[in-house]
Amino acid sequence: MNNKNVGLILGVILVILIMGNPFYVLSEGEQAVVTMFGKPRGNSVVTAGLKLKIPFFEKVTKFQKRLLEWDGFPSEIPTKDKRYIFVDTTARWKIKDALKFFKSVSDERGGQAILDGIIDAAVRDAVTAQNLVEVVRSSNRIVEFREQLEKKEGFIEEAALEAIRIGRDKIRQEIVEKTKNDLDTRFGIELIDVRIKRINYVEEVQKKVYERMIAERRQAAEEYRSEGRGIRAGIEGRTEKELKGILSQAYKESQKIKGLADAKSTKIYADAYNEDPQFYSFFKTLETYQKTIDANTTVILTTDGEYFKYLKEISPQ
Repeated sequence: MNNKNVGLILGVILVILIMGNPFYVLSEGEQAVVTMFGKPRGNSVVTAGLKLKIPFFEKVTKFQKRLLEWDGFPSEIPTKDKRYIFVDTTARWKIKDALKFFKSVSDERGGQAILDGIIDAAVRDAVTAQNLVEVVRSSNRIVEFREQLEKKEGFIEEAALEAIRIGRDKIRQEIVEKTKNDLDTRFGIELIDVRIKRINYVEEVQKKVYERMIAERRQAAEEYRSEGRGIRAGIEGRTEKELKGILSQAYKESQKIKGLADAKSTKIYADAYNEDPQFYSFFKTLETYQKTIDANTTVILTTDGEYFKYLKEISPQ
């Protein structure tokens, strides 16, 4: 075989290798499992860069290293206190061991299906073991605020909120702890977090909840109205008291001023009388004439009366 034939054979082999794509590239956010005839070869590849594989025989299956999202379907679940609710959950997860994940579930769609069964079952177990209030609330902050408000305002509601022992956050943590180890050991999945996205009541429970909310709001409104009426009565009482005080003080001042005026006028009359008693008597008599007799007045008196004594003393001119 001459050099020409050898070069031709090598060229053909090179073309075949290139057509079989002996290279593959992994980005920073990817990992891969290399298989030959469906069986994994070696450990999973987790480093980024240009990689080699045997063309035509080896196949590369890539998986994400970044966080993935799981979104479950709302499920109707009864709580411990026999209240039916729809619970909608979501979770974040990632493929921790690509080789184990490939052997158990093959691809990400299979991983989503596994999470559907395991997380839904864990959520159902956690919700059915607790009362509704434990699933809805995460803390007793509302209860503590209500108690402070009751002490401040001076009343206590009969329908006070129930205090929680565990709460929504701890229930969520229990779900994660219960499922995390199983997913890691069996499927190579690392469960990062589980969240209860939405809780909705079934129609029957919704009606009862709304009725209770309306009753509580009416009770609170009546308590505020009652408190307002008490405050109004207090303000009106203080206003009336202050008004009576002001009127009493004004009356006192007016009587004092009237007394001083009467005393001053009496002094003026007395001084005028002492200055010339006869003239004062004459002046007051004329004043009496002016006030008692006018054009429409008829007076019948004897001429000997004291009423006309000054008229009788006037000499004709």
